[in-house]
Amino acid sequence: MALIENEPAALAGASDESASRAWLRALEAIAPIAQTPQRILPALIAESAEQHGAAPALISGRETLTYQGLVARANRYARWALAQKLGNGDTVCLMMPNRPEYLAIWLGVTSMGGVVSLINTQLRGQSLAHCIDLVAPKHVIVADELIDEFRSAPLTSRPDLWSHGSDDFSRIDRDIERFSDTALGPMERRAVTIGDRALTIYTSGTTGLPKAANVSHRRLLEWSLWFAGMMKAGPHDRMYDCLPLYHSVGGVVAVGAILARGGTVVIAEKFSAQRFWDDIADYDCTLFQYIGELCRYLVNAAKHPREREHRLRLCAGNGLRADIWETFQSRFAIPKILEFYAATEGNVSLYNVEGKVGAIGRVPPFLKHRFALELVKFDAATGAPARDANGRCVRCAPGEAGEAIGRIRDGRARPGRAFEGYTSADDTKRKILRDVFEPGDAWYRSGDLMRMDAAGFYYFVDRIGDTFRWKGENVATSEVLDALMAFPGVKEACVYGVKIPGTDGAAGMAALVTHGTLDLASLRQHLIQRLPPYARPLFLRIQNAIGVTGTFRHRKAALAREGFDPRRPECEIYFDHPQSQAYEPLDAALYGKITAGDIRL
Repeated sequence: MALIENEPAALAGASDESASRAWLRALEAIAPIAQTPQRILPALIAESAEQHGAAPALISGRETLTYQGLVARANRYARWALAQKLGNGDTVCLMMPNRPEYLAIWLGVTSMGGVVSLINTQLRGQSLAHCIDLVAPKHVIVADELIDEFRSAPLTSRPDLWSHGSDDFSRIDRDIERFSDTALGPMERRAVTIGDRALTIYTSGTTGLPKAANVSHRRLLEWSLWFAGMMKAGPHDRMYDCLPLYHSVGGVVAVGAILARGGTVVIAEKFSAQRFWDDIADYDCTLFQYIGELCRYLVNAAKHPREREHRLRLCAGNGLRADIWETFQSRFAIPKILEFYAATEGNVSLYNVEGKVGAIGRVPPFLKHRFALELVKFDAATGAPARDANGRCVRCAPGEAGEAIGRIRDGRARPGRAFEGYTSADDTKRKILRDVFEPGDAWYRSGDLMRMDAAGFYYFVDRIGDTFRWKGENVATSEVLDALMAFPGVKEACVYGVKIPGTDGAAGMAALVTHGTLDLASLRQHLIQRLPPYARPLFLRIQNAIGVTGTFRHRKAALAREGFDPRRPECEIYFDHPQSQAYEPLDAALYGKITAGDIRL
């Protein structure tokens, strides 16, 4: 999630006063970062504790930590890191559900120069092993309720294992009790700066298995302070956060923006449409962080007696679709929506400060020279931006869809526009586009198609490549394909996403060619063991052959267009029915229920 650097003076003469104030607050908030390189986010939160010590910092159903309590807990983990001789840049994997302890762990470890990898708690098996092995951790911390999932991963690395809350491994929750929770002294503190790596956060991007994106202390501060300014966060605010803490939005933006300004974060273990409005009212929340699917779930839910019984002043997030935007805002009486576009590893971002329905943001005219964002024509046949006769990329005209790319500047001159890449050099290289508009220039490929209207507002169109988004998660088709091909009886497979009316993203579907009759019940159990819930195909299409292009690629786009309509005689289609928990033949009646939204997905 890239941000622009210090230029509050550029706001002079801005036309929209309220929007310009939001930009000004954000710009002023991040301006001091470069001048105080040793003032990392844990230090900033420790400063908040000096001013708001007894105030609640983190609230959950499990426990409440005041600012003093959070910093004290983080100090214990900092000393634990010292006792483990964790060197600068050494990695600790953290696999834990949403709870205050989660933040205390990574704040403490990163304050000592360690890097914490935030593991997706829905992973298991080979996918989980891939994510852990990718970062070569010295230690792995696993919450007690995730021990079975962790044991399913065939690791090749050999980290030290710690459990939180069970005796399966060394008990870190007991071990930290031997350390003092007081402020660290000069001889204990490490020289950690904003240029050092703090976290790795996983993103599937547009191809392959998840990649571990590098996140520096600078980016943590930029994300936190930028959104604190945009949202005008203060000690009076309470943020409701029901998004996964292993994601950059739920785990950094929603938390850091509030803790940096002395407010309170209410952490829900997971999103529940039934419990959402009770929590918002009971905890007296003023803000909440969303993803688009969350908003749709709320709109589709039955009327809740407390859905307007709140003092919310703003919600912020990404992926709120135009078809439900106004219904969502009016039904629940939400005064302001701050929609934005960003990627964990990306160097471009957009903010819809004006509340333009359906837009993901715009570049204000007075800051165009500071934004390194372009839309370039995309060639679906090659899977890459199109090139002209001179080998240069072609900019899109207003209204024309193209891939969003961001100029990669010298990190020393423009650190806010640097591309920090991934733990894998090969993954990093694949995301960089070179010789785009002039010889030697370099641009980050977002993997997202967008269009821009005549007024300068950007709109999300689709994802590029072998990835689709379902239930708020990016699904890599290669991962699903590997799981399918490992099952006896599957001869050939093609995985893709299909649109379902009334839902966001695309649901997983797989076209299969089989050796004889397939045992669908066993296949379903196989997929449950191999894949997280959001990645399992909702539809199976069994046929005699899968069409290919002249270059022997599956005709995936054609399959996605055909969708899951059962009126195609050349194939059998099955639906993973949520009620029966089985793949059932898809007929016209069941198809009608799915497309009408009568079956809850």
